[in-house]
Amino acid sequence: MTAKPTEDDLQAVFTRADLGGDDKLDLMEFTMGLDSLGLSWTRAEVQDRFERADTNRDGFISYPEFRGLLETWGWIVRRSQN
Repeated sequence: MTAKPTEDDLQAVFTRADLGGDDKLDLMEFTMGLDSLGLSWTRAEVQDRFERADTNRDGFISYPEFRGLLETWGWIVRRSQN
């Protein structure tokens, strides 16, 4: 994906990356999600961002944590509220 994702796109990326179907991403799934968004970071950068995004320190990334990380980096296009 070359353009910034919308909220709907981001939810779809998270769901596709969630191979376990448990509504959370481990490091491998998180990496797959970032790759599908076209975010090519080094392994160390991915690990660092994973640890920063895991705000509740459970070792997984929930959708709100995933979204929060990408929002922090300016990687979400918000839909206009009509």
